[in-house]
Amino acid sequence: MNSWLKNYSGMIWLITGIIIGSIAGIVFGKRAEVLKPIGDIFLNLLFVAVIPLVFFAISSAIANLHGEQKLSRIMTILSLVFLSTVIIAALVTIVAFWLFPVHQQIVLSSEVIDQQVNKSLSGDQITQLFTTGEFYQLLSRKNMLAMIIFAILTGFGALRAGEKGVAFSSFLNSGNEVFKNVFVLIMKLGPVGLGAYFAYQVAVFGPSLFGTYAHTMGIGYGVSIFYYAVFFSIYAFIAGGIKGVRKYWRNNIVPSFTAVGTCSSIATIPANLEAAKAMGISATIAGIAIPLGGTLHKDGSSISSILKMAVVFSMFGKSFNSPEVILLALGMTVLVSVVEGGIPNGGYVGELLFISAYGFPPEALPPAIIIGTLIDPVATLLNATGDTVAAMLINRFADREGWNNGREALG
Repeated sequence: MNSWLKNYSGMIWLITGIIIGSIAGIVFGKRAEVLKPIGDIFLNLLFVAVIPLVFFAISSAIANLHGEQKLSRIMTILSLVFLSTVIIAALVTIVAFWLFPVHQQIVLSSEVIDQQVNKSLSGDQITQLFTTGEFYQLLSRKNMLAMIIFAILTGFGALRAGEKGVAFSSFLNSGNEVFKNVFVLIMKLGPVGLGAYFAYQVAVFGPSLFGTYAHTMGIGYGVSIFYYAVFFSIYAFIAGGIKGVRKYWRNNIVPSFTAVGTCSSIATIPANLEAAKAMGISATIAGIAIPLGGTLHKDGSSISSILKMAVVFSMFGKSFNSPEVILLALGMTVLVSVVEGGIPNGGYVGELLFISAYGFPPEALPPAIIIGTLIDPVATLLNATGDTVAAMLINRFADREGWNNGREALG
C-alpha cells in the first residue's frame, strides 16, 4: 500500500488539484478568474523549461545514433505514422458528420470578422515556420519548429564530428538529464498551477458549451473522446498487444491531464517524454518523435479542422460529401495540422487556408474561430497524448532488431 501511494502520489495530487480547481470555477464563476495568474506562473515556468529540454532531447538523441541509416529509417516510419493517424482522425470525423449532420444556424459576430478578416498567410510567416533571423529567437516557444530543425542540425553536427565531438555529445546528454530534472521540480507546483488554471477555464469557457454551438460541440467532443479511447487503444495494441494497451493507459494519465489543463501540446512534451520512458519506448525514438510530434503531429487539430469545415459548409448550404470536397478537405487537414504547430496563431491561419481554398466569404471565419476555441481542450488532449502512442508504433516498426526486448518492456 505504501509503495502504491509512493508511486502514484504525484498523480493523485495533480488530479486532486484539478478537481478542486474545477469545483472552484463552477462555484465562484467569474470570481475564479483571480486565480488565473497562479496558473499563468506555472505555465510560464513550463514554457521556459520546455525549450532547452526539447533542444537537448532531440540533439542528444541524434548525437547518440550509430549510423545515419538508422535515423533515416526512423524518420521515414515517423512520417508515415504521423500522416496515417492524422488522416484516420479526419476520416472518422467525416463519418461522424454523415451520421449526425449539422443543421443549426451559427451566429456570426461582426466584431470577430473585423478583427480577423485581414489575417493572411504571408511569405514571412512561411519563412518563420522553418527559420528565424537571429539565434536568440530560437529560444521562443513561438518558433518551436525552427528550434527543432536547429536541434536536429546540432545533433547531426555532433554525430559527424566523431571523436572530436564526443565532449560536446556528453554536454548534450548532460543537458538532457539536467532539464528533465528541472521539469520534475516545476511539476511539484502542478497541483496548484493546473488547479488554478482549471478554475479559470471552467469559469470562462464552461457556459459557452451550452449555447448555439452545443450540437456541434457534442459531435466534436464525442468523436474526440471516441478516437481517444478506441483508436489510441488500437494503436497501442498494434504496437505491443494487450500488454501494450495496458502500459499505454497506465502511463497516459498525467500527460492527459497536463494537456487538458494547459491546452498546449508543447507544455505536455516533458510529461510525454517521462511517460514514453515508462512505456518502454526507445530513448532515441522518444527523443525524436515526441518533440517533433508536439509541433507536427496533430490528431486533435485534424478533427477540429474537419469539424470547422463541416459546420461552415452547413452554414452556406453546401454539401460536404462529394469526393472532390473530401479529398481537398483531407489535404487541407494535413496542411493545417502542420501549420497550427509551427506558426503563432496558427489556428487562424489554418482556418483562412480552408476558407480560401473552398472560396467562402469572410463571414465564414468567426464560427470557425469560435468552434476552434471551444474544441481546443479536447483537441490538445489528442494532439499531445497521440504523440506517445505514435512513438509506440514507430518503436514497433523502426527497431526490428530490438523488438523482442521492446515488446517485453511494453509488458
